[in-house]
Amino acid sequence: MKKFSGLDCILLIDDDIATNFLHTLTINDSGLDVKVQDVESAQDGLDYLTCKGKFIECAEFPRPGIILLDINMPGMNGWDFLREYEKLPEDIRARVVMAMLTTSLNPDDATHAKKIGYLKGFISKPLTKEVLMKIVEENFVV
Repeated sequence: MKKFSGLDCILLIDDDIATNFLHTLTINDSGLDVKVQDVESAQDGLDYLTCKGKFIECAEFPRPGIILLDINMPGMNGWDFLREYEKLPEDIRARVVMAMLTTSLNPDDATHAKKIGYLKGFISKPLTKEVLMKIVEENFVV
């Protein structure tokens, strides 16, 4: 298992259970020494980051170094999540690499994502080991 400094956890935010399962397998098969935390809603993602709701005891959980965010989710979508994420304290947002991981074919989504400076990618599903390792190697050191 390969350990990268600052990368203890990858947070998957996607309403599709099967997709989260597949992406968890991909991450586990990558050889990275990380915890994978998956949540099925944008609100649960925010709750994980802020230790609220069902994650009230999460202060002991590893903080995500990478967040992979779906766009199209019921209720709060990926864009809504980003608006709320930007309101979080800097210490929660610091050193987090965020990328959209989506099936969206809408060119407006890709254009919008490129305008958000802290987004490190607009990635088509499914996640591959190669794409994951590119994100990791560009943003973390062994």
